Amino acid sequence: MRSIAAQAQHLPSSLPQRFLPRFLLPSFSSSLHSVAVNHDNNHPPLISRFKPSSSQLRMASSNQSAPTELDVFQLIQAHQEKAARLPPIDEIRTLLNYSLRGVLSTTSQKYEGYPSGSMVDLACDAYGSPILAVSSLATHTKDLLANAKCSLLVAKDPEDRTDLVIIVHGDAITVSETDREAIRTAYLARHPDAFWVDFRDFQFLRIEPKIVRYVSGVATAVLGSGEFSKEEFRTAKVDPIYQYSKPITSHMNKDHTEDTRLIVQHTTSVPVDSAYMLDIDSLGFNVKAGCQGNTFKLRIPFARRAADRKDVKTLIVEMLQAAKAS
Repeated sequence: MRSIAAQAQHLPSSLPQRFLPRFLLPSFSSSLHSVAVNHDNNHPPLISRFKPSSSQLRMASSNQSAPTELDVFQLIQAHQEKAARLPPIDEIRTLLNYSLRGVLSTTSQKYEGYPSGSMVDLACDAYGSPILAVSSLATHTKDLLANAKCSLLVAKDPEDRTDLVIIVHGDAITVSETDREAIRTAYLARHPDAFWVDFRDFQFLRIEPKIVRYVSGVATAVLGSGEFSKEEFRTAKVDPIYQYSKPITSHMNKDHTEDTRLIVQHTTSVPVDSAYMLDIDSLGFNVKAGCQGNTFKLRIPFARRAADRKDVKTLIVEMLQAAKAS
């Protein structure tokens, strides 16, 4: 795996906080995970480059009233640097596995080789290769049959450009009759109402990855990114707890919003006004939190790895008990 922080390399390491856009401080946390884990010795984590000056620290500590944006940033920084999360390759594999829709880019046959884009539904096979069900009448199908090279972009949160984006570069290959039933089963598991896959003009295509890229925090100076080869990506594992994200987060957001807020505040020391649970995996969960009129995303780690769905409940109850007892 190769990791870079492309745009941020051009920023001076002494860049004062006052030169950062105001909205960067709260939104910065949504990109901390890639910044914290995707680096090498030549490119240290970006978060270490944005240390507040000693005068700023004194000003923050002398203010005993409501926390300032600098205070909040420091709390987020201190917590998120150490928050446990899945290895990047497993996180990307898991998110791609449970994604339902993406943007397919092909080489247009109609418009003199210009790129062409289409919204497509997708699933993944056992190795993480994206599966498409396409009609022979579709323009992108004609493009792929003429030139198999393509890319597929999947956004974790299409409404948040600072969140994770995955791009698969590869070749779209027609699924053989031998594999068709298994691929059909995998596709219908994600799209149970897709009855049209059995129409005569439909076929399954598998995108064989050459490179799987990810970009996190696509905004301003913060750009965490990395990539995996086909061979590396085949070793990735789908997190076994992530499949329960929807029922668990739906329950927590419907019936236990105050409990989630208490857990987040106790765990991070950030005085949040609200916390909305987004998804969950074996090592913790992600939330969208509100504080002082700003919203940002935080990683909340478990005390240990969750063994199964029942264990997730146990861990959350323990976290709530600790928060109430503090």
